[in-house]
Amino acid sequence: MRRIMVFDTTLRDGVHSPGVALDTEQRLQIAHRLARLGVDAIEAGFPASGPADLEAVGRIAREVRGPMIKALARARAGDVELAWQAVRDARRPAITIFVPTSDIQIEHVLGSSREDVLERTAAAIAKARSLVEEVEFSPMDATRADAGFLADVVATAIDQGASIVSVPDTVGYATPDEFGDLLRRLREAVPTLGGVVLGVHCHNDLGLAVANSLAGVLAGARSVECTVNGLGARAGNTSLEEFVMLLDTRGETLGARTGVNTAEILATSRLVSELTGYAVQYNKAIVGRNAFAHATAQAVSAVRRSPGTYEIMDPAAIGLDDRGPLLDRGSSREALRAALQTLGVAVAGSDLDAAFARFQDVAARKRHLTALDLELLVIAPLNL
Repeated sequence: MRRIMVFDTTLRDGVHSPGVALDTEQRLQIAHRLARLGVDAIEAGFPASGPADLEAVGRIAREVRGPMIKALARARAGDVELAWQAVRDARRPAITIFVPTSDIQIEHVLGSSREDVLERTAAAIAKARSLVEEVEFSPMDATRADAGFLADVVATAIDQGASIVSVPDTVGYATPDEFGDLLRRLREAVPTLGGVVLGVHCHNDLGLAVANSLAGVLAGARSVECTVNGLGARAGNTSLEEFVMLLDTRGETLGARTGVNTAEILATSRLVSELTGYAVQYNKAIVGRNAFAHATAQAVSAVRRSPGTYEIMDPAAIGLDDRGPLLDRGSSREALRAALQTLGVAVAGSDLDAAFARFQDVAARKRHLTALDLELLVIAPLNL
């Protein structure tokens, strides 16, 4: 089976969701959780967008171990320098260069020409490659670009040292058939694509981000960019949990798998929801409150006899347990200490005082707290 890399962009594209404002500590908390989830890369932010992103990306690069740490940059020398400044302390640093490639965006976003795009791409990729081993190129709005020009700009990026080419459906316009065909034609037009990682980055404006990402994989893509809970600008991005569980559930048929630790999916989803303030809709696939809920008597009875009658995934596979309520707002300090002990966290003294204060704050707003709630809302924020 082919191993598909999961490149997470929750901390870059995901935070473009209207109203999301994460501080450095919150971003770092999510990054550590993503590393525990087992993603292959974390796109940690866009350093040129301001001091907050520059600081957050730098902290993540220094403190998070495991995934490749990427910083985004426009095809500008100053952006590339700031991206390098942010990721230079990472064990596996990378820079992603993006530039518009459709005529409508070249004219109205960049205010430039195709020739200028080619020149900017060559210069930015070459500069980034002089700083880091891994350089990703993203030809923005590729699904609406002229096919010949898209091939030219991708070939230019590879010639200058791009090691990853992630083809984006920036405005979520393509259908799966169109997107798969685009990648196949691009591979034919640019033979050097065979020597680099071909990836996809899909948006969900028509609700097709996961389907288009799958079409890209079937057309030869080796990496997929995702966000937790499908966060992102407008209608969001490819949902990490949906794409990962699609391959986990249907991998034998599709001939592909990821390296994600699926048991961490629900915890990651809840953490991101808590910190961003974006509630997960009840009927969202995989992580929604109703994803494994059954209302009819027939379904409830059947699932008790044989879960496979109505459930195509084991809830435990995403970290959903059925241990039930663990504590509530009336629980004592000793009850909290004992509950944390069962999770492998031994606390006493001032640590227990801090944990209990956090617990009381959360319990005042939440009727029951499970073991998962304790891990997300009590342990992680206090770094216990």
